[in-house]
Amino acid sequence: MTSQQQAFFSATAVVLLVGVVGFARPAHAQTEIMNNFRYSSGQDIQPIFEGWSRNPDGTFNLHFGYLNRNWVQELTIPTGPNNSVEPGGPDRGQPTFFMTRTQRNLFMVVVPKDWGRKEVTWTIVANGKTQKAFGWLQPEWEIDPAGGAATGGQTGPGLQGNKPPTITIEAGSSVMLGRSLSLNSTVVDDGIPKPAGPRKPAVGQETPPALQTKMDAPVNVPQIAPSRGQANAAGGGGGGVRGPSVTWMVWRGPANANFAARNIPVKDGRADTTVTFTVPGDYVLRARASDRILFTDKEIKVTVTGAGAQQ
Repeated sequence: MTSQQQAFFSATAVVLLVGVVGFARPAHAQTEIMNNFRYSSGQDIQPIFEGWSRNPDGTFNLHFGYLNRNWVQELTIPTGPNNSVEPGGPDRGQPTFFMTRTQRNLFMVVVPKDWGRKEVTWTIVANGKTQKAFGWLQPEWEIDPAGGAATGGQTGPGLQGNKPPTITIEAGSSVMLGRSLSLNSTVVDDGIPKPAGPRKPAVGQETPPALQTKMDAPVNVPQIAPSRGQANAAGGGGGGVRGPSVTWMVWRGPANANFAARNIPVKDGRADTTVTFTVPGDYVLRARASDRILFTDKEIKVTVTGAGAQQ
């Protein structure tokens, strides 16, 4: 038997063995397949450690985000046993309102210059399931400053001297349930990087017309998460010039809010929108002013009054 024939029969044996194993798959494998389904609710929230960056004073930033595995269910989890960052917590400035799906680079925990090999742990208990993220100064997890997590040291083409934009917000501290609240932002940017032109798809990667409005919907749920596409489109720039923008989100509160536009392009130093609420209570709204490389976060507190409002 030649070497080529031996290789052929060996490969065939492997394929047959895999086929037999696959055919004899135990019952629990069906559960593994089911876990790949998209669920509207009942799933956990996975906190994510995204890496660390350096500060000029020698301290370090540990960056965190999260994945809400639900496609519809948005959860409010107050700081405490079910939402804690330790050591020094449970409240280290993390969100308590969790939108669906993946939310990247949302907050950071500053640790001292002599932190060494210690860890910061973010624990979230959602729908009875506990998940943790561990942040530490692993050398391979250092974030390149040009990636936007730090606030200086830009070395890429056209990025030298780039500074994060500044943002000032004019907004009331209270509003009646169902009424709109104006969120008026003034943004100052250094013009670095230069605004990008319209985003063009790569040749051969254009979205077919038949798929342009198709939603990536959960296959085993009776409803779809309320689409925020219209609000996002109002500030996404679409085919226009892409430059500095302001993005709004609920950081803490009993429920989500309806922003007339969540992502607003900065025009003549302004980025204004409005917001309405459907649930009374105390909220923290966060605005992120970004130049596409660096960003500045600003938070405001709003009390929504109405029947059953929190005092």
